[in-house]
Amino acid sequence: MIEELSPPDLAEEWDNCGLQVGDPQRMADRVLLALDMDESVLDEALELEAGLVITHHPLLLKGIKQIREDLPPGRLVSKIIRAGITVYSAHTNLDSARGGVSAVLAEALDLTGIQILKPGKEKYLKLAVFVPVDHCDQVREALAGAGAGWIGNYSHCTFMSGGTGTFKPLEGASPYIGRAGDLEKVGEIRVETILPARITGGVVKAMLAAHPYEEVAYDLYPLENRSVSSGLGRVGSLKEAVSLNEFACKVKEALGVPAVRRGGPAGGKIQKVAVCGGSGGDLWPLAHKAGADVLVTGDIGYHAARDMLAAGISFVDAGHYGTERPVLDHLSRHLTEGCRERSLEVEFIVSSVEGDPFFLY
Repeated sequence: MIEELSPPDLAEEWDNCGLQVGDPQRMADRVLLALDMDESVLDEALELEAGLVITHHPLLLKGIKQIREDLPPGRLVSKIIRAGITVYSAHTNLDSARGGVSAVLAEALDLTGIQILKPGKEKYLKLAVFVPVDHCDQVREALAGAGAGWIGNYSHCTFMSGGTGTFKPLEGASPYIGRAGDLEKVGEIRVETILPARITGGVVKAMLAAHPYEEVAYDLYPLENRSVSSGLGRVGSLKEAVSLNEFACKVKEALGVPAVRRGGPAGGKIQKVAVCGGSGGDLWPLAHKAGADVLVTGDIGYHAARDMLAAGISFVDAGHYGTERPVLDHLSRHLTEGCRERSLEVEFIVSSVEGDPFFLY
């Protein structure tokens, strides 16, 4: 279920998403969610008897060459293994996902008309299948149910055109229409749709199950389209324009952080907002190009701040932790609902011991 929300194919090449430590077949009826795996989170997992910990940041992002218990990385890995706990991480794939880090951040700020700031690299295919007229709706619904036909915030996207299909069933065939040895001419609909390459198998399986023909004629074409459903950052609009000071207060309240840093004229009007959970300062040129009045992210450096102000775009830095933390509650709800639909009794708990490593005085 976690990989349905954040497909591994969306991860950046340098990333290390997926299973970090443990047995992938180990059962768990209680799961702890956190941004990072450290000793305090491990102790919390042990206290809660959680067999699985799902984190955003990978435990082994840079890899380790030695597992030494006299050094922090090795000591933590050893403790996790001895405790029999499994650790799984969804990092840049969750950053780019449709319901991922930045999407949740945009929703937390009540943005409307949300679009992707930096479209992702996900590969898409076009599927065209030829269907007898009386089964067109059945096949179309099967395609949509398997995940095909999503374009941005629209589902069930297809194009249909009519024509005549011809075929001659040979000896041994069991045709849905016609008889062996006779050339048949049948009114058919060509149904076209788009799908992520990663779900091709499931979509084709669903299509074949819904199609009445013994042998189904269909085509798959690779597309060069840029992703419209995944990618880094989001951009949207506030319902009403506010001053930068008012907006900074809104961000602080919405994210529940003790303070934010802001740059730009205090009274400057803010309506179009770009967001990127975590470290998104390098996306400011795209935010500026998209017409955003402000960029909300974390970890903005001194020189990036200077560049933004020179370009005329304001910023609100709510911290790395503050801009990513909301996704954990979203994950909890998503995974809980997914388990309920599968009649699985699994409890998902957001860490209560994890916090921002920075303190403000």
